Amino acid sequence: MTNAPRFELFSFWRTSATYRVRVALNLKGLSAEERNINVDAGENRSEAFLKINPLGGLPAFIDHGPGGDGAPMTQSLAILEYLEEIWPAPPLLPEGAPARARVRSLALMMAVDTHPFVTPRVKRYLTGKGRFDDAAWRAWQIHWFTTGLQALEQRLATEEATGAFAHGDSVTIADICLASVIAVARVFKIEPPDIPTVNRIMAACEQLEAFQRAEPSRQAGAPKAL
Repeated sequence: MTNAPRFELFSFWRTSATYRVRVALNLKGLSAEERNINVDAGENRSEAFLKINPLGGLPAFIDHGPGGDGAPMTQSLAILEYLEEIWPAPPLLPEGAPARARVRSLALMMAVDTHPFVTPRVKRYLTGKGRFDDAAWRAWQIHWFTTGLQALEQRLATEEATGAFAHGDSVTIADICLASVIAVARVFKIEPPDIPTVNRIMAACEQLEAFQRAEPSRQAGAPKAL
């Protein structure tokens, strides 16, 4: 393993969850060797990848370095928390239990209550057994992107802890998860209305190189025109 990278990231260009890990790595000044898994071609359902993640979801992450056990990790938020523990600077969680709980809550609104409704496996089910046509699927996407982001807007616009970013004036995992949903909504050309605070925070994130480098359109395998 002497010539192997410390970190391996199994990825696909447009996945919201992979975007989160890319941003966190970038913010912490870390890099990973990416292994592209083409979701559109069904590579995430291959026998080889299902041994890495039985759910067939991306990303998967492996730490071959000191302290890592070389076993695949799955679930983007678990990976973000792992990176926070092994490489705490710059921090992606604030000081204090209440503040950390708020940041995790905001992050979960995007990563758990919004993103899973618009994943490829949901699309496969709805367009197969659910008999959704393209118009019905798009209406479904618009509904869930809008529902999740408008709920987040309500919190961000009314809670005192909101600052330049979702919590205070530093980037946290809440901003990473917010940006991950907006970035993928843009891939599908969906712009939920009435989310000025969300859009302001997204604009602040996009000023940072870590977010720019994670942009889906800049990843290997992305179409030339989105």
